[in-house]
Amino acid sequence: MSESSVGALPARQPATHQENLSLDSSCFSPPVNFLQELPSYRSATRRRTTALARDKQSGILLKPSDSYSSQLEGEITENLNRQSIRKYALNIAEKRRLRDIQETQMQYLSEWDQWKRYSSKSWKRFLEKAHEMTAHLELWRKDIRSIEGKFGTGIRSYFSFLRFLVLLNLVIFLIIFTLVLLPVLLTKYKITNSTFVLIPFKDMDMQCTIYPVSSSGLIYFYSYAIDLLSGTGFLEGTSLFYGHYTIDGVKFQNFTYDLPLAYLISTIAYLALSLLWIVKRSVEGFKINLIRSEEHFQSYCNKIFAGWDFCITSYSTANLRHSSLRYELRADLEEERIRQKIAERTSEETIRIYSLRLMLNGIVLAVLSMCFYAIYMATTFSQEHMKKEIDKMVFGENLLISYLPSIVITLANFITPIVFSKIIRYEDYSPGFEIRLTILRCVFMRLATICVLVFTLGSKITSCGGDDACKLCGYNQKLYPCWETQVGQEMYKLMVFDFIIIMAMTLFVDFPRKLLVTYCSSSKLIQCWGQQEFAIPDNVLGIVYGQTICWIGAFFSPLLPAVATLKLIIIFYVKKLSLLYTCRPSPRQFRASNSNFFFLLVLLIGLCLAVIPLTISMSRIPSSKACGPFTSFNTTWDVIPKMVSTFPSSLQSLVRAVTSEAFAVPFFIIICLIMFYFIALAGAHKRVVDQLREQLSLEGRDKRYLIQKLTEAQRDMRSQLL
Repeated sequence: MSESSVGALPARQPATHQENLSLDSSCFSPPVNFLQELPSYRSATRRRTTALARDKQSGILLKPSDSYSSQLEGEITENLNRQSIRKYALNIAEKRRLRDIQETQMQYLSEWDQWKRYSSKSWKRFLEKAHEMTAHLELWRKDIRSIEGKFGTGIRSYFSFLRFLVLLNLVIFLIIFTLVLLPVLLTKYKITNSTFVLIPFKDMDMQCTIYPVSSSGLIYFYSYAIDLLSGTGFLEGTSLFYGHYTIDGVKFQNFTYDLPLAYLISTIAYLALSLLWIVKRSVEGFKINLIRSEEHFQSYCNKIFAGWDFCITSYSTANLRHSSLRYELRADLEEERIRQKIAERTSEETIRIYSLRLMLNGIVLAVLSMCFYAIYMATTFSQEHMKKEIDKMVFGENLLISYLPSIVITLANFITPIVFSKIIRYEDYSPGFEIRLTILRCVFMRLATICVLVFTLGSKITSCGGDDACKLCGYNQKLYPCWETQVGQEMYKLMVFDFIIIMAMTLFVDFPRKLLVTYCSSSKLIQCWGQQEFAIPDNVLGIVYGQTICWIGAFFSPLLPAVATLKLIIIFYVKKLSLLYTCRPSPRQFRASNSNFFFLLVLLIGLCLAVIPLTISMSRIPSSKACGPFTSFNTTWDVIPKMVSTFPSSLQSLVRAVTSEAFAVPFFIIICLIMFYFIALAGAHKRVVDQLREQLSLEGRDKRYLIQKLTEAQRDMRSQLL
């Protein structure tokens, strides 16, 4: 609204209203000192004085106008070089006025400064156009926006997270394909003038180089199905698994490509890329969660006045959002009641509740131990009996033994959340903490089962039991001639079985359940059963479980990220159809910021757990002598010392100095000092935030006080008029 229109408004009002205004101003004219005593007025005066002093120091040219326009222009012209005018919430007249100010300022700049400013504007405009074009090329952009419009930002965040994992696995596959598979394919199919550098086996014991490849199953048709589901037979010798890359390098015309070094670098590269990408995406969510760690009264206000999701367009989803807000308010009130209950507890009640929690946590540990032991026994039984010939057992028996560890892990992942949800009810926690603790236990259960499987395989690989060939080779060469390939097959089976379970639950449980609820709603049993809920945490734990398998298995099965990418693409469409036609959103909804940070935190935990078995297998377990690029090395990590030995002597000395204890101790001390500095800086920022919150509280009390005084003045004015 322009200044002329604002000034003309009082002239258009009726005469009676003008008289009331004059009476208001005459009857209620608080002294100036009364307003100056308010903390909010002092804060505004201090900010205005600081802004004016800054504008005077910067020498900004402004046209004479009212104080509001001057302050606004002072704040905007200070950032003209950093932001575009279109980003400000101003009308067209104000934006034209600011553009005129920019052009006026440009006249007083040198030619070099003018060129820099024009170049900066052109570059920013180019980046904005490029960002708009890439936004239209975003994967599943239309589908995710449609889901957001129907079900809100919480469920949208799950599908965005699924898209992120698709892109992550695709990039991991491209890294492994470029560094490992591409040179092999170029040489194998004679695309380039290159040859393979074979690994010399003359320095090895011949007992360690024996690798009997399993039968490809040309006679029976069902053997193809077994090979496809378990990774054996015709798949075992393909580029899908570690044993296919039994070469020392690729010799081109001008150089020799070191394949073992490239294989190890690709593993380190995709793990580092995953870590950096996850941390980068989680920083924003962490900031939002840090800002939202407000007081309980502010939490109530935010839920009431700013808790609505304006992306919702569906009537049923709006009703669901209403119920979700009611649930959140009830949960907050319940947490407040529990806080008061905790404050009023006696010492005897405190001892009793902590004793009960200790006993229940012991039950949780017992359940976890039973699950881990069951996985250990299933893996041991499967490894001992899967060496039989296919013709000595029927199709179902062979497949059941092959998938026995995967079946036990799936059953454990299905049963333990139900047990944990029953146990948590007796621990007397707040509703929010109950959800977080249950999810944390389920995360630990799902991810720890993979580590138990890998460590069980590692113990079987390194156990000799008096075998001379095992002691000679460093691992159980009789049962595991190429143990890396067999670990890769186990990871492949876990991923395939996880995909089968997801598809089976959707097709044979969710869809029939939807039909029963729709067409047999008169039955009380079916009404109690109800429609399947689309639980965001459970679905996230499922795809994080699959991603952890991919991180561990990518070293032993280089093409496993491609399989994971294809699997996640199919899961996206399956989950989308399931959400639209068979499931209903959970009443316990998540905000998008909270969901994104929670998803990435769980994914980061999965990455950390995946690094542990990979590090142990690469640095501790001897590499296979019958297959793979590391047959001439004792362990996989021995490639690094060999590479360092080819450096010049000065660079070798530098590397040894950097990796020595003399460098590590001062570096650790410096890192600790930097960490303490940032901790102190964070503490100072927290104190400033507390002061600002206190000031906001004071301003709220001032406003309430002024409204009370204004109400009293209006009441006195009405009494005088009557």
